[in-house]
Amino acid sequence: MVCSAFRRVAHVCMYPVRKASSVSRGHRHPALGSWPAASGFAAQGAPGGVLELLGQSYPQDDYSNLSRKVLSSVGRNLHNQQYHPLWLIKERVKEHFYKQYVGRFGTPLFSVFDNFSPVVTTWQNFDSLLIPTDHPSRKKGDNYYLNQTHMLRAHTSAHQWDLLHAGLDAFLVVGDVYRRDQIDSQHYPVFHQLEGVRLFSKHELFAGVKDGESLQLFEQSSRSAHKQETHTMEAVKLVEFDLKQTLTRLVTHLFGDDLDIRWVDCYFPFTHPSFEMEINFHGEWLEVLGCGVMEQQLVNSAGAQDRIGWAFGLGLERLAMILYNIPDIRLFWSEDERFLKQFRVSDISQKVTFQPLSKYPAVINDISFWLPPENYTENDFYDLVRTIGGDLVEKVDLIDEFEHPKTHKTSHCYRITYRHMERTLSQREVRRIHQAVQEAAVQLLAVEGRF
Repeated sequence: MVCSAFRRVAHVCMYPVRKASSVSRGHRHPALGSWPAASGFAAQGAPGGVLELLGQSYPQDDYSNLSRKVLSSVGRNLHNQQYHPLWLIKERVKEHFYKQYVGRFGTPLFSVFDNFSPVVTTWQNFDSLLIPTDHPSRKKGDNYYLNQTHMLRAHTSAHQWDLLHAGLDAFLVVGDVYRRDQIDSQHYPVFHQLEGVRLFSKHELFAGVKDGESLQLFEQSSRSAHKQETHTMEAVKLVEFDLKQTLTRLVTHLFGDDLDIRWVDCYFPFTHPSFEMEINFHGEWLEVLGCGVMEQQLVNSAGAQDRIGWAFGLGLERLAMILYNIPDIRLFWSEDERFLKQFRVSDISQKVTFQPLSKYPAVINDISFWLPPENYTENDFYDLVRTIGGDLVEKVDLIDEFEHPKTHKTSHCYRITYRHMERTLSQREVRRIHQAVQEAAVQLLAVEGRF
């Protein structure tokens, strides 16, 4: 539920799993000459087929757009792999919440769920969070759909309503989330989020307030920039204070004392008011999480009408890249021992500074083509490049856009940077991959090649 996700692509911002038998692990690069043909771009064929995933069958339709590259990541669960940097971040957050927030009987106040299936319904991912049916975050071009009714979750908030409906009032959810996006060192089609929610009854919220028994959670008024129409100002300010205090304690636990923090007003469909937290780390202001007072309509619909609450969401990769100085998001998927052994620590709070692996030279190739008259999105091309080039693709930049003055056809030129993180790539093998990208773009995206 991070605001920057809204700005970037208008986005909203776990159980034992089994790999689909027909999907190979895409993190291993195929041998030279065995790169996927154009027909291998889509995961399981055309509408009318059936996708087998995590022990379930999903009929395919016009919404189905899962690539083999993305399917190969389902079930990896990096956040649950012991001593993986994402696991370290998750465990540090869990440890903090377990120690700081204890229930009446000495047990942890917050329940933790880190093994939910990433397959959710579109109702869970959007409707349960009050995201309008015409909201751009629902676009097929920005999400991975199994079919029109099921998808790979775009955020861990997809589980929020179900847990509230089950009667939980304080919980953390951790898991892998999936979004179609650009290709660079900060973005990957799979990343990991941690979501937190806490609800308060009238007694819990006002217990420490003088004359608190006379205060109310709810009223009927008008919505403003500072509160929802159903909340009293006293209740909102206390919830906001508790939220910001909770998150300030968390980032201080992760980054250390004397940390400069600032709050930026933000927008989410499912919280109001909403905020981003930014920290000043090594002289640079960095956005680390999004949060807010939960929309009462959402809370009411889940059966908790007598409570008010807050929610926050953060990206594990984002925190790990800052804390451990990891320069490229692809490294989280590496099985190179030189990377993994750096995080095998005796204490999860032990300071780790990533020592870069040797940086092998890049091989750069350009690709130009005329766009089809309709139904082309850049994310389709990025997904195609990821599927064929895998993690050999470091970055894709749109370097030129041209409209022909007579035909009014539009041309795009992309610069693709190939770099292996463990060895030097040869021009010959990159040429084979790049040619496969060219052929697939023509066959699958209906572009007209200029190569």
